[in-house]
Amino acid sequence: MTAPIPREIPDLPAVPGMPALMPSYVPAAAVMAPVPRPLTALYRLLIALMALAGVALELLLGSPARALSYFSVQSNAFLALVMVISAHRAWAARRPLPAIVTGAALLYVLTTGLTYHLLLGHTTPPFSMTGATTPPTPWHGQWTALQLLHTATPIAALLDWLLLTARGNLHLRQTAAWLVYPLAYLAFYLGRAELLIPGTAGRYLYPFLDAEHHGYRGTLANALLIGLAIYALAILLILVDHIRPNPVRRRAKTGFRLRAPVG
Repeated sequence: MTAPIPREIPDLPAVPGMPALMPSYVPAAAVMAPVPRPLTALYRLLIALMALAGVALELLLGSPARALSYFSVQSNAFLALVMVISAHRAWAARRPLPAIVTGAALLYVLTTGLTYHLLLGHTTPPFSMTGATTPPTPWHGQWTALQLLHTATPIAALLDWLLLTARGNLHLRQTAAWLVYPLAYLAFYLGRAELLIPGTAGRYLYPFLDAEHHGYRGTLANALLIGLAIYALAILLILVDHIRPNPVRRRAKTGFRLRAPVG
């Protein structure tokens, strides 16, 4: 025997408010169709070739071990690697490299160019990566290598960032990672000098980091100033990245098509 149905249904408890939905972040690749960028790929490949040409010339004109110890050679080699990968991704319509990687390559090669033109380009005796004591002859090997490494590739990389790279991807939190390599290079630079006999040519590669001339206190003070300048340059790049126009714009494709109502 079933229980009788009550004539009045008791009041039900109030339904609590619906919980707020957490925001869902959808990657751009999910709503944007990948688009090949062949001209961008070719330009980045040209940057890589210029950087590799400068590195190769320095290796051929002087001691390879000495040439590879320069910050400018290392930064250009890193830039070449980043540009080759970026060119492949632009050609194959794949997502670009993380901004922390491309930003680091740009920061290091700009540091190379600015350091050369502000501190090294007019020194006496002239700055040389092969140990030469005379100014390099224009349009010859050493002059060409210096211009490629310190002028052509920094300008080309800067133009690629300004004209061919989406804006707003650089952030302040990335600067700590960017400074790891300059600090590691300073440790390598001073450790290399300690392994060489005092008075050896090329023991200290940069005149402002010459401990025999400035002492360790002066050398470390100069290194600190250079480090602060690199950090300031990183902050400037981040600021410009968030106020510059966006050169990469694509129309979103959601896969839905609206139709007029029927009837």
